[in-house]
Amino acid sequence: MNEYVLLVTMAIAFLITVLISPVFIPFLRRLKFGQSIREEGPQSHMAKTGTPTMGGVMILLSVAVTTLIMTSKFNPNPLSYEVVLLLIVLLGYGLLGFLDDFIKVALKRNLGLTSKQKMAGQIIIALVFYFILRANDFPTYIQIPGTDFQWDLGWGYAILILFMLVGASNAVNLTDGLDGLLAGTAAIAFGAFAILAWYGTTQFEVTVFSLAVVGALLGFLVFNAHPAKVFMGDTGSLALGGAIAAIAILTKLEILLVIIGGVFVIETLSVIIQVISFKTTGKRVFKMSPLHHHYELIGWSEWRVVTTFWLVGIIFAALGIYIEVWTN
Repeated sequence: MNEYVLLVTMAIAFLITVLISPVFIPFLRRLKFGQSIREEGPQSHMAKTGTPTMGGVMILLSVAVTTLIMTSKFNPNPLSYEVVLLLIVLLGYGLLGFLDDFIKVALKRNLGLTSKQKMAGQIIIALVFYFILRANDFPTYIQIPGTDFQWDLGWGYAILILFMLVGASNAVNLTDGLDGLLAGTAAIAFGAFAILAWYGTTQFEVTVFSLAVVGALLGFLVFNAHPAKVFMGDTGSLALGGAIAAIAILTKLEILLVIIGGVFVIETLSVIIQVISFKTTGKRVFKMSPLHHHYELIGWSEWRVVTTFWLVGIIFAALGIYIEVWTN
């Protein structure tokens, strides 16, 4: 097995997404599955009203097909529990996001699923993930990156998994606010985990899945970069958030997710800080949250915000790889 297999994985996922997009995007447009823009958002975004959403379906299809093709070709057991778990999380959270998007665009309810409905779905999928893990005797310890220190959480590991899957899916969802922002930052983060899964933990299935996501996102970015012809919607963002948390768990790099996913953490913290500040003092720390909107409102172009966040994502990814690989 060599690196060419990994490049083929990315190429297949990229091509699937690029080839089905010119068919799927007009299909979404004919169904009038257009994005509704929040009135409280930046006024410049009102021009994006009606842009086809739910493009995450293309990403999920590409990742699932590519993963099954590559694992069946090079693995006698293509449906290992790792592959099953990753697909359960990806498609489970994707279905949850699909329902949320469908309610928004078909029923014209701007908020989609209620927060309680969405949270219940996220928790159920996380619990299924945990029970399958434990059925396969998956270890319940966490390790401090760059050290040999391990701490066995026992039953507390279930709580960690719930926190990671639910938290990551929501954090990634918050980042999906500008053309190409999430597709680019997520591709970088998944790429970092692919490197660590291949060279650090030698987990073939996890590597293939991670690179399938990278390829699918790069293919999606062809149509999602500014000016976007399609948005991934919650169908894509919730699925990507759950998937990256699942990868961090399977590779035993749970803590490193905070670093490699630093952009998602910062976006989430900006929302938390804004809410706490406004409720306690009546003042806002940022002109608007999540943070990417703040930079828009101080005069940055959308493309400048996106490329800056991509660069920050690359720095976080490189830092995560350095901590795990070069300090061990």
